[in-house]
Amino acid sequence: MKYTSTRGGLTDVSFEQVLFSGYAPDGGLFMPEEIPSLEMAMLQTWSTYSYPQLVEEICSLFISREDLPREDLRDLISKAFRRFRHKDILELATLKNGLNVLEMWHGVTYAFKDLAMSCVGQLLQYFLRKTKKHTTILVGTSGDTGSSAIESIRGAENINIIVLLPRGRCSPIQELQMTTVIEDNVHVFSVDGTSDELDEPIRNVFADTEFVKRHNIMSLNSINWARVMVQIAHYFYAYFHCCPSMNEIPLPLVEIVVPTGAAGNITAGSIAQMMGLPIRLVAVVNENDIIHRTIQNGDFSLADSIKASLAPSIDIQEPYNMERIFWLLSDKDSNLIKTMMEEFKKLGKANVPEVLSAKLSQALRSSTVNDDNVIETMLRCWKDNQYLLCPHSAVAVTYHYQQSDLGTSSVPRCCLATAAAVKFQEAVLKAGLTPEIPPEIRALETMDTRCAAMKRGEDWEKMLYHKIEEIDALRKM
Repeated sequence: MKYTSTRGGLTDVSFEQVLFSGYAPDGGLFMPEEIPSLEMAMLQTWSTYSYPQLVEEICSLFISREDLPREDLRDLISKAFRRFRHKDILELATLKNGLNVLEMWHGVTYAFKDLAMSCVGQLLQYFLRKTKKHTTILVGTSGDTGSSAIESIRGAENINIIVLLPRGRCSPIQELQMTTVIEDNVHVFSVDGTSDELDEPIRNVFADTEFVKRHNIMSLNSINWARVMVQIAHYFYAYFHCCPSMNEIPLPLVEIVVPTGAAGNITAGSIAQMMGLPIRLVAVVNENDIIHRTIQNGDFSLADSIKASLAPSIDIQEPYNMERIFWLLSDKDSNLIKTMMEEFKKLGKANVPEVLSAKLSQALRSSTVNDDNVIETMLRCWKDNQYLLCPHSAVAVTYHYQQSDLGTSSVPRCCLATAAAVKFQEAVLKAGLTPEIPPEIRALETMDTRCAAMKRGEDWEKMLYHKIEEIDALRKM
Protein backbone atom coordinates (compact mmCIF):
# COMPACT_ATOMS: atom_id res chain seq x y z
CA MET A 1 0.00 0.00 0.00
CA LYS A 2 1.35 3.39 -1.06
CA TYR A 3 0.03 6.87 -0.34
CA THR A 4 -0.57 10.07 -2.26
CA SER A 5 -1.41 13.68 -1.50
CA THR A 6 -4.99 14.78 -2.18
CA ARG A 7 -3.49 17.64 -4.23
CA GLY A 8 -1.30 15.41 -6.40
CA GLY A 9 2.08 16.86 -5.50
CA LEU A 10 3.42 13.65 -4.00
CA THR A 11 2.75 9.98 -4.82
CA ASP A 12 4.19 6.54 -4.01
CA VAL A 13 4.76 7.45 -0.35
CA SER A 14 5.27 4.72 2.27
CA PHE A 15 3.14 4.29 5.39
CA GLU A 16 6.12 5.13 7.60
CA GLN A 17 6.65 8.44 5.78
CA VAL A 18 2.94 9.27 6.10
CA LEU A 19 2.89 8.33 9.79
CA PHE A 20 5.57 10.91 10.55
CA SER A 21 4.00 13.65 8.45
CA GLY A 22 1.45 16.39 8.95
CA TYR A 23 0.16 18.12 5.86
CA ALA A 24 1.79 16.96 2.63
CA PRO A 25 4.38 19.40 1.22
CA ASP A 26 1.83 20.64 -1.35
CA GLY A 27 -0.64 21.49 1.43
CA GLY A 28 -2.79 18.42 0.82
CA LEU A 29 -3.58 15.46 3.03
CA PHE A 30 -2.23 11.95 2.60
CA MET A 31 -4.56 9.17 1.47
CA PRO A 32 -4.03 5.57 0.34
CA GLU A 33 -3.69 5.30 -3.42
CA GLU A 34 -6.25 2.47 -3.41
CA ILE A 35 -9.18 1.68 -1.09
CA PRO A 36 -9.43 -2.10 -0.49
CA SER A 37 -12.74 -3.77 -1.34
CA LEU A 38 -14.13 -6.47 0.98
CA GLU A 39 -16.27 -9.40 -0.09
CA MET A 40 -19.35 -10.48 1.87
CA ALA A 41 -17.55 -13.61 3.12
CA MET A 42 -14.85 -11.43 4.67
CA LEU A 43 -17.45 -9.24 6.39
CA GLN A 44 -19.16 -12.34 7.78
CA THR A 45 -15.85 -13.58 9.16
CA TRP A 46 -15.00 -10.22 10.70
CA SER A 47 -18.43 -9.97 12.32
CA THR A 48 -17.26 -12.35 15.08
CA TYR A 49 -14.06 -10.41 15.83
CA SER A 50 -13.32 -8.33 18.91
CA TYR A 51 -12.57 -4.63 18.52
CA PRO A 52 -8.75 -5.10 18.79
CA GLN A 53 -8.97 -7.83 16.14
CA LEU A 54 -10.87 -5.47 13.83
CA VAL A 55 -8.23 -2.78 14.35
CA GLU A 56 -5.55 -5.32 13.46
CA GLU A 57 -7.36 -6.39 10.28
CA ILE A 58 -7.96 -2.81 9.14
CA CYS A 59 -4.37 -1.76 9.83
CA SER A 60 -3.01 -4.80 7.99
CA LEU A 61 -4.81 -3.64 4.83
CA PHE A 62 -3.14 -0.22 4.91
CA ILE A 63 0.34 -1.12 6.23
CA SER A 64 2.51 -3.55 4.28
CA ARG A 65 3.98 -6.52 6.13
CA GLU A 66 7.43 -5.37 5.03
CA ASP A 67 6.89 -2.16 7.00
CA LEU A 68 5.25 -3.87 9.99
CA PRO A 69 5.12 -7.67 10.42
CA ARG A 70 1.71 -8.98 11.50
CA GLU A 71 2.93 -10.31 14.86
CA ASP A 72 4.45 -6.91 15.71
CA LEU A 73 1.22 -5.19 14.70
CA ARG A 74 -0.80 -7.49 16.98
CA ASP A 75 1.56 -6.84 19.87
CA LEU A 76 1.46 -3.06 19.61
CA ILE A 77 -2.36 -3.04 19.35
CA SER A 78 -2.51 -5.16 22.49
CA LYS A 79 -0.27 -2.65 24.28
CA ALA A 80 -2.36 0.27 22.99
CA PHE A 81 -5.54 -0.92 24.68
CA ARG A 82 -4.09 -1.96 28.06
CA ARG A 83 -5.19 1.24 29.81
CA PHE A 84 -8.85 1.05 28.72
CA ARG A 85 -11.39 0.59 31.49
CA HIS A 86 -13.79 -1.71 29.58
CA LYS A 87 -12.80 -5.28 28.73
CA ASP A 88 -14.27 -4.96 25.21
CA ILE A 89 -12.76 -1.47 24.69
CA LEU A 90 -16.12 -0.30 23.26
CA GLU A 91 -19.63 -0.97 24.54
CA LEU A 92 -22.97 -0.71 22.78
CA ALA A 93 -25.75 0.63 25.03
CA THR A 94 -29.14 -0.57 23.78
CA LEU A 95 -31.76 1.88 25.04
CA LYS A 96 -35.48 2.55 24.59
CA ASN A 97 -37.14 3.40 21.28
CA GLY A 98 -34.45 1.82 19.11
CA LEU A 99 -31.67 4.02 20.46
CA ASN A 100 -28.24 2.39 20.16
CA VAL A 101 -25.34 4.36 21.63
CA LEU A 102 -21.81 3.15 20.94
CA GLU A 103 -19.70 4.14 23.96
CA MET A 104 -16.28 4.97 22.57
CA TRP A 105 -14.95 6.78 25.62
CA HIS A 106 -13.53 4.07 27.91
CA GLY A 107 -9.92 5.18 27.44
CA VAL A 108 -7.71 7.21 29.77
CA THR A 109 -9.11 10.64 28.83
CA TYR A 110 -12.77 9.55 28.55
CA ALA A 111 -12.91 10.46 24.83
CA PHE A 112 -13.14 8.42 21.63
CA LYS A 113 -9.86 9.85 20.40
CA ASP A 114 -8.06 7.53 22.84
CA LEU A 115 -9.02 4.65 20.51
CA ALA A 116 -6.92 5.81 17.57
CA MET A 117 -4.38 7.84 19.49
CA SER A 118 -3.27 4.96 21.71
CA CYS A 119 -2.55 2.88 18.61
CA VAL A 120 -0.78 5.69 16.80
CA GLY A 121 1.40 6.31 19.87
CA GLN A 122 2.51 2.68 19.74
CA LEU A 123 3.12 2.86 15.97
CA LEU A 124 5.30 5.94 16.43
CA GLN A 125 7.41 4.38 19.13
CA TYR A 126 7.77 1.15 17.10
CA PHE A 127 9.20 2.92 14.05
CA LEU A 128 11.31 5.36 16.11
CA ARG A 129 12.95 2.45 17.95
CA LYS A 130 13.74 0.81 14.60
CA THR A 131 15.32 3.95 13.14
CA LYS A 132 16.77 5.32 16.42
CA LYS A 133 15.24 8.71 15.62
CA HIS A 134 13.36 11.41 17.52
CA THR A 135 10.20 13.29 16.51
CA THR A 136 8.39 16.38 17.73
CA ILE A 137 4.60 16.28 17.50
CA LEU A 138 2.84 19.58 16.83
CA VAL A 139 -0.89 19.47 17.42
CA GLY A 140 -3.79 21.88 17.78
CA THR A 141 -6.86 20.84 19.71
CA SER A 142 -10.47 21.90 20.13
CA GLY A 143 -10.70 19.78 23.27
CA ASP A 144 -10.04 16.05 23.28
CA THR A 145 -7.28 15.58 20.70
CA GLY A 146 -4.64 17.26 22.85
CA SER A 147 -5.15 15.18 25.99
CA SER A 148 -5.42 11.92 24.02
CA ALA A 149 -2.22 12.73 22.13
CA ILE A 150 -0.41 13.60 25.36
CA GLU A 151 -1.49 10.38 27.07
CA SER A 152 -0.45 8.28 24.09
CA ILE A 153 3.21 9.35 24.33
CA ARG A 154 3.74 10.91 27.80
CA GLY A 155 7.18 10.11 29.11
CA ALA A 156 8.42 8.66 25.79
CA GLU A 157 12.15 9.27 25.38
CA ASN A 158 12.08 9.62 21.59
CA ILE A 159 9.03 11.93 21.27
CA ASN A 160 8.26 15.50 22.34
CA ILE A 161 4.79 16.98 21.94
CA ILE A 162 3.64 20.59 21.59
CA VAL A 163 -0.10 21.14 22.07
CA LEU A 164 -2.00 24.35 21.33
CA LEU A 165 -5.38 24.65 23.08
CA PRO A 166 -7.91 27.49 22.70
CA ARG A 167 -8.05 29.24 26.08
CA GLY A 168 -11.53 29.21 27.62
CA ARG A 169 -13.04 27.27 24.72
CA CYS A 170 -12.42 23.75 26.08
CA SER A 171 -14.28 22.44 29.08
CA PRO A 172 -12.35 22.92 32.36
CA ILE A 173 -11.69 19.18 32.60
CA GLN A 174 -10.46 18.98 29.01
CA GLU A 175 -8.01 21.78 29.76
CA LEU A 176 -6.85 20.23 33.05
CA GLN A 177 -6.22 16.89 31.34
CA MET A 178 -3.59 18.70 29.29
CA THR A 179 -2.13 21.25 31.68
CA THR A 180 -1.68 18.83 34.61
CA VAL A 181 0.67 16.55 32.68
CA ILE A 182 4.05 17.63 34.01
CA GLU A 183 6.46 15.64 31.83
CA ASP A 184 9.72 16.72 30.22
CA ASN A 185 8.41 15.77 26.77
CA VAL A 186 5.06 17.61 27.05
CA HIS A 187 4.71 21.31 26.15
CA VAL A 188 1.27 22.97 26.29
CA PHE A 189 0.33 26.43 25.00
CA SER A 190 -2.92 28.17 25.96
CA VAL A 191 -3.87 30.29 22.93
CA ASP A 192 -5.99 33.42 22.98
CA GLY A 193 -8.01 32.35 19.94
CA THR A 194 -10.32 29.77 18.42
CA SER A 195 -9.32 26.24 17.36
CA ASP A 196 -9.41 27.35 13.71
CA GLU A 197 -7.17 30.35 14.48
CA LEU A 198 -4.55 28.24 16.25
CA ASP A 199 -4.48 25.82 13.29
CA GLU A 200 -3.13 28.59 11.04
CA PRO A 201 0.39 28.89 12.55
CA ILE A 202 0.58 25.09 12.71
CA ARG A 203 -0.25 24.83 8.99
CA ASN A 204 2.38 27.49 8.23
CA VAL A 205 5.07 25.60 10.14
CA PHE A 206 4.27 22.41 8.22
CA ALA A 207 4.48 24.35 4.95
CA ASP A 208 8.16 25.05 5.77
CA THR A 209 9.29 21.65 4.51
CA GLU A 210 12.99 22.24 5.14
CA PHE A 211 12.34 23.15 8.80
CA VAL A 212 9.93 20.24 9.25
CA LYS A 213 12.48 17.79 7.84
CA ARG A 214 15.36 19.21 9.89
CA HIS A 215 13.46 18.91 13.16
CA ASN A 216 11.43 15.80 12.24
CA ILE A 217 8.06 17.46 13.03
CA MET A 218 4.76 15.61 12.65
CA SER A 219 1.09 16.04 13.51
CA LEU A 220 -1.33 13.93 15.53
CA ASN A 221 -4.48 15.81 14.56
CA SER A 222 -6.73 13.88 12.22
CA ILE A 223 -4.52 15.52 9.60
CA ASN A 224 -2.47 12.37 10.29
CA TRP A 225 -3.68 9.46 8.15
CA ALA A 226 -2.92 6.87 10.86
CA ARG A 227 -5.60 8.43 13.10
CA VAL A 228 -8.21 8.10 10.36
CA MET A 229 -7.06 4.56 9.55
CA VAL A 230 -7.60 3.22 13.07
CA GLN A 231 -11.00 4.93 13.30
CA ILE A 232 -12.26 2.89 10.34
CA ALA A 233 -12.49 -0.08 12.71
CA HIS A 234 -15.23 1.31 14.93
CA TYR A 235 -17.60 1.59 11.95
CA PHE A 236 -17.21 -2.13 11.38
CA TYR A 237 -17.74 -2.76 15.10
CA ALA A 238 -20.87 -0.57 15.14
CA TYR A 239 -22.24 -2.29 12.05
CA PHE A 240 -21.68 -5.83 13.32
CA HIS A 241 -23.32 -5.05 16.67
CA CYS A 242 -26.37 -3.35 15.14
CA CYS A 243 -26.90 -5.46 12.02
CA PRO A 244 -29.99 -7.67 12.47
CA SER A 245 -28.52 -10.52 10.36
CA MET A 246 -25.21 -11.28 8.69
CA ASN A 247 -26.82 -14.00 6.54
CA GLU A 248 -29.10 -11.84 4.37
CA ILE A 249 -28.15 -11.11 0.76
CA PRO A 250 -27.49 -8.26 0.35
CA LEU A 251 -26.46 -7.45 3.91
CA PRO A 252 -28.86 -5.08 5.72
CA LEU A 253 -28.17 -1.36 5.90
CA VAL A 254 -27.24 0.26 9.24
CA GLU A 255 -27.31 4.03 9.74
CA ILE A 256 -24.43 5.49 11.78
CA VAL A 257 -24.83 8.99 13.22
CA VAL A 258 -21.62 10.94 13.81
CA PRO A 259 -21.21 14.18 15.81
CA THR A 260 -18.95 16.02 13.40
CA GLY A 261 -16.31 18.75 13.72
CA ALA A 262 -13.12 18.53 11.64
CA ALA A 263 -14.62 15.50 9.83
CA GLY A 264 -11.81 13.03 10.57
CA ASN A 265 -14.17 10.53 12.17
CA ILE A 266 -16.73 10.64 9.36
CA THR A 267 -13.91 10.40 6.80
CA ALA A 268 -13.08 7.04 8.37
CA GLY A 269 -16.75 6.11 7.98
CA SER A 270 -16.69 7.14 4.32
CA ILE A 271 -13.70 4.86 3.73
CA ALA A 272 -15.46 1.97 5.51
CA GLN A 273 -18.44 2.60 3.22
CA MET A 274 -16.20 2.48 0.14
CA MET A 275 -14.63 -0.75 1.39
CA GLY A 276 -18.07 -2.36 1.09
CA LEU A 277 -19.57 -1.91 4.57
CA PRO A 278 -23.32 -1.29 4.03
CA ILE A 279 -23.70 1.81 6.20
CA ARG A 280 -25.52 5.09 5.76
CA LEU A 281 -23.62 7.98 7.32
CA VAL A 282 -25.17 11.03 8.97
CA ALA A 283 -22.99 14.01 9.91
CA VAL A 284 -24.63 16.01 12.68
CA VAL A 285 -23.14 19.38 13.58
CA ASN A 286 -23.94 22.17 16.00
CA GLU A 287 -24.52 25.76 14.88
CA ASN A 288 -21.04 25.75 13.34
CA ASP A 289 -22.66 24.19 10.32
CA ILE A 290 -20.30 24.39 7.34
CA ILE A 291 -20.43 20.62 6.80
CA HIS A 292 -24.23 20.58 6.89
CA ARG A 293 -24.43 23.45 4.40
CA THR A 294 -21.91 21.76 2.12
CA ILE A 295 -23.78 18.45 2.11
CA GLN A 296 -27.19 20.05 1.68
CA ASN A 297 -26.46 22.52 -1.11
CA GLY A 298 -22.72 22.68 -1.85
CA ASP A 299 -22.20 25.81 0.28
CA PHE A 300 -18.58 25.25 1.33
CA SER A 301 -18.02 28.66 2.87
CA LEU A 302 -16.89 30.03 6.20
CA ALA A 303 -19.37 31.70 8.52
CA ASP A 304 -18.51 35.10 9.96
CA SER A 305 -17.35 33.55 13.24
CA ILE A 306 -17.27 30.39 15.31
CA LYS A 307 -20.16 30.09 17.73
CA ALA A 308 -19.24 28.77 21.17
CA SER A 309 -21.53 25.87 22.06
CA LEU A 310 -22.20 23.24 24.71
CA ALA A 311 -20.33 20.81 22.42
CA PRO A 312 -16.99 22.66 22.14
CA SER A 313 -14.99 19.85 20.51
CA ILE A 314 -17.01 20.34 17.32
CA ASP A 315 -16.94 24.15 17.35
CA ILE A 316 -15.07 24.14 14.06
CA GLN A 317 -15.64 26.10 10.85
CA GLU A 318 -12.67 24.80 8.84
CA PRO A 319 -13.22 21.02 8.63
CA TYR A 320 -9.94 20.13 6.93
CA ASN A 321 -10.84 16.46 6.46
CA MET A 322 -13.58 17.43 4.01
CA GLU A 323 -10.67 17.64 1.57
CA ARG A 324 -10.26 13.87 1.90
CA ILE A 325 -13.98 13.26 1.34
CA PHE A 326 -14.00 15.58 -1.70
CA TRP A 327 -11.00 13.67 -3.08
CA LEU A 328 -12.64 10.28 -2.58
CA LEU A 329 -15.94 11.34 -4.14
CA SER A 330 -14.29 13.15 -7.08
CA ASP A 331 -12.61 9.89 -8.16
CA LYS A 332 -9.31 11.18 -6.78
CA ASP A 333 -9.25 14.28 -8.97
CA SER A 334 -6.22 15.96 -7.40
CA ASN A 335 -6.28 18.95 -9.75
CA LEU A 336 -9.86 19.74 -8.79
CA ILE A 337 -9.12 19.36 -5.08
CA LYS A 338 -6.04 21.57 -5.31
CA THR A 339 -8.06 24.29 -7.06
CA MET A 340 -10.95 24.03 -4.59
CA MET A 341 -8.85 24.07 -1.44
CA GLU A 342 -6.57 26.90 -2.57
CA GLU A 343 -9.69 28.90 -3.44
CA PHE A 344 -11.14 28.10 0.00
CA LYS A 345 -7.98 29.28 1.76
CA LYS A 346 -7.83 32.50 -0.28
CA LEU A 347 -11.53 33.47 -0.29
CA GLY A 348 -13.05 31.56 2.66
CA LYS A 349 -15.27 29.68 0.25
CA ALA A 350 -14.92 27.29 -2.67
CA ASN A 351 -17.04 26.31 -5.61
CA VAL A 352 -18.18 22.69 -5.28
CA PRO A 353 -18.94 21.40 -8.80
CA GLU A 354 -22.50 20.13 -9.27
CA VAL A 355 -21.38 16.56 -9.96
CA LEU A 356 -19.30 16.46 -6.76
CA SER A 357 -22.06 18.13 -4.75
CA ALA A 358 -24.55 15.50 -5.94
CA LYS A 359 -22.18 12.67 -4.98
CA LEU A 360 -21.63 14.23 -1.56
CA SER A 361 -25.34 14.54 -0.76
CA GLN A 362 -25.80 10.95 -1.95
CA ALA A 363 -22.95 9.61 0.22
CA LEU A 364 -23.77 11.57 3.39
CA ARG A 365 -26.83 12.85 5.17
CA SER A 366 -26.56 15.75 7.58
CA SER A 367 -28.36 17.72 10.23
CA THR A 368 -27.68 20.67 12.51
CA VAL A 369 -28.74 21.13 16.14
CA ASN A 370 -28.49 23.97 18.65
CA ASP A 371 -27.78 24.08 22.39
CA ASP A 372 -31.49 23.93 23.25
CA ASN A 373 -31.76 20.69 21.27
CA VAL A 374 -28.75 19.29 23.11
CA ILE A 375 -30.24 20.08 26.55
CA GLU A 376 -33.62 18.61 25.56
CA THR A 377 -31.95 15.43 24.30
CA MET A 378 -29.81 15.00 27.42
CA LEU A 379 -32.97 15.36 29.56
CA ARG A 380 -35.05 13.02 27.42
CA CYS A 381 -32.39 10.30 27.36
CA TRP A 382 -32.05 10.53 31.16
CA LYS A 383 -35.81 10.38 31.76
CA ASP A 384 -36.27 7.47 29.37
CA ASN A 385 -33.20 5.43 30.32
CA GLN A 386 -31.40 7.00 33.31
CA TYR A 387 -28.55 7.30 30.83
CA LEU A 388 -26.32 10.37 30.81
CA LEU A 389 -25.07 11.70 27.47
CA CYS A 390 -22.24 14.13 26.94
CA PRO A 391 -23.29 17.14 24.80
CA HIS A 392 -21.42 15.84 21.74
CA SER A 393 -23.12 12.45 21.97
CA ALA A 394 -26.40 14.33 22.44
CA VAL A 395 -25.78 16.09 19.11
CA ALA A 396 -26.00 12.66 17.44
CA VAL A 397 -28.86 11.37 19.58
CA THR A 398 -30.92 14.49 18.77
CA TYR A 399 -31.00 13.29 15.17
CA HIS A 400 -32.18 9.85 16.31
CA TYR A 401 -35.04 11.32 18.34
CA GLN A 402 -36.08 13.58 15.47
CA GLN A 403 -36.19 10.65 13.06
CA SER A 404 -37.86 8.19 15.45
CA ASP A 405 -40.54 10.75 16.31
CA LEU A 406 -41.29 11.07 12.60
CA GLY A 407 -41.38 7.28 12.27
CA THR A 408 -39.88 7.49 8.78
CA SER A 409 -37.18 4.82 8.92
CA SER A 410 -36.99 1.17 9.91
CA VAL A 411 -33.22 1.00 9.35
CA PRO A 412 -31.23 0.15 12.52
CA ARG A 413 -29.36 3.21 13.75
CA CYS A 414 -26.21 3.61 15.85
CA CYS A 415 -25.27 6.94 17.46
CA LEU A 416 -21.58 7.40 18.21
CA ALA A 417 -20.93 8.59 21.78
CA THR A 418 -17.61 10.36 21.47
CA ALA A 419 -17.00 11.38 25.09
CA ALA A 420 -18.20 10.70 28.61
CA ALA A 421 -20.59 13.18 30.21
CA VAL A 422 -18.17 13.74 33.10
CA LYS A 423 -15.90 15.79 30.83
CA PHE A 424 -18.66 18.36 30.31
CA GLN A 425 -20.05 18.99 33.77
CA GLU A 426 -21.30 22.49 32.95
CA ALA A 427 -23.53 21.15 30.18
CA VAL A 428 -24.81 18.35 32.41
CA LEU A 429 -25.65 20.82 35.18
CA LYS A 430 -27.28 23.16 32.67
CA ALA A 431 -29.61 20.29 31.78
CA GLY A 432 -30.53 20.00 35.47
CA LEU A 433 -28.72 16.67 35.81
CA THR A 434 -25.91 15.56 38.11
CA PRO A 435 -22.66 14.17 36.69
CA GLU A 436 -20.95 11.28 38.45
CA ILE A 437 -17.33 12.30 38.86
CA PRO A 438 -14.72 9.51 38.99
CA PRO A 439 -11.87 9.99 41.50
CA GLU A 440 -9.24 10.41 38.76
CA ILE A 441 -11.22 13.29 37.24
CA ARG A 442 -11.86 14.94 40.61
CA ALA A 443 -8.14 14.72 41.39
CA LEU A 444 -7.31 16.95 38.41
CA GLU A 445 -8.71 19.97 40.27
CA THR A 446 -5.97 19.83 42.94
CA MET A 447 -3.01 18.96 40.70
CA ASP A 448 -0.26 21.37 39.67
CA THR A 449 -0.60 22.79 36.16
CA ARG A 450 1.87 23.96 33.56
CA CYS A 451 1.30 25.81 30.29
CA ALA A 452 2.61 28.82 28.40
CA ALA A 453 0.44 31.60 26.99
CA MET A 454 0.06 32.68 23.38
CA LYS A 455 -1.58 36.08 23.56
CA ARG A 456 -3.49 37.79 20.77
CA GLY A 457 -1.17 40.13 18.91
CA GLU A 458 1.90 37.95 19.49
CA ASP A 459 3.57 36.11 16.61
CA TRP A 460 2.34 32.57 17.31
CA GLU A 461 4.20 31.11 14.35
CA LYS A 462 7.49 32.58 15.55
CA MET A 463 6.81 31.22 19.04
CA LEU A 464 6.36 27.73 17.62
CA TYR A 465 9.61 27.94 15.67
CA HIS A 466 11.43 29.02 18.82
CA LYS A 467 9.94 26.23 20.94
CA ILE A 468 10.79 23.53 18.40
CA GLU A 469 14.39 24.78 18.14
CA GLU A 470 14.63 24.93 21.95
CA ILE A 471 13.41 21.32 22.27
CA ASP A 472 16.00 20.10 19.77
CA ALA A 473 18.79 22.06 21.41
CA LEU A 474 18.00 20.65 24.87
CA ARG A 475 17.72 17.12 23.47
CA LYS A 476 21.17 17.30 21.91
CA MET A 477 22.89 18.61 25.06
